[in-house]
Amino acid sequence: MGLTFVTAPVSVSTPATSANLGPGFDTLGLALTRYDDLTARVTGSGCTVEVSGQGAGELPADETHLVVRAMLATFDELGERPAGLAVSCVNRIPQARGMGSSSAAIVGGVQLARGLVVGGTELIDDAAALRIAARLEGHPDNVAPCLLGGFTVAWTGPDGARAVRLAPADGVRPTVFVPAERGYTATARAALPSEVPHRDAAFNAGRSALLVHALTTDPSLLFPATEDRLHQGYRAEGMPGTASLVAALRSVGVAAVVSGAGPTVLALTEVPGDFHPGAHWHSEVLGVDGAGAVVKGGMVEHAERGPVAAGRKS
Repeated sequence: MGLTFVTAPVSVSTPATSANLGPGFDTLGLALTRYDDLTARVTGSGCTVEVSGQGAGELPADETHLVVRAMLATFDELGERPAGLAVSCVNRIPQARGMGSSSAAIVGGVQLARGLVVGGTELIDDAAALRIAARLEGHPDNVAPCLLGGFTVAWTGPDGARAVRLAPADGVRPTVFVPAERGYTATARAALPSEVPHRDAAFNAGRSALLVHALTTDPSLLFPATEDRLHQGYRAEGMPGTASLVAALRSVGVAAVVSGAGPTVLALTEVPGDFHPGAHWHSEVLGVDGAGAVVKGGMVEHAERGPVAAGRKS
């Protein structure tokens, strides 16, 4: 027996994310309160995509759009594709800035496909959805917090990506500094060496463990916990403005890191009111998203989101 597709539109809001968080390279991630809103419905044939906001006029409007590609991959996992799709994307997450725009598109597509199939969330549970999203993205550090919300620790095992969701402490105060120029993960990864000194690997292992404690229990330790020797230094030459801003923030005691592959900078502790990053940077104080990618019918209301909780919010 084939799948039963719902006839009404399905919507999902996907949060921005910041990965690495300093020492937690390809492992740690945080969901942030800036969202893309995506809506999809099943049609009789073809595929159309409407994009407004970030990426409008640049992103494809057909089945090659990343949201649609993720939807089709999920339908293939379920065993059947619908005859046609109409997708609408209202994008607020900056593109190619290190805030998880591609993960938001992928997770959004996976969630839309689950929502458009009767019983889809039972046929593909959150663990399976994470594996699909991480396979499409190539690593789980952004897709995990986007899907689950909160602070996540992700890893890849023999059966694919896995993650645990933890609740950040009240003292975590995310601020993002977003530049006008874009950065690309592939370029940033190309700057990394194939080998690192053992002492640097040991340093980051300790700081990553400390960061889990600092983010969930004792934010007063966030400054030492966000020190890194595995990736930020190697990427500094390609992003001198980002490196300079991280250094400037840390010089006044702010736990600042490169957000993902950059060029956005993330501060995890309060930024002094008299700190001025320069006209080149747009700063915004955000919260920690506690719900992840929530699927709803009709309009999505972010105001209904509650604070981050210890468990997965349904």
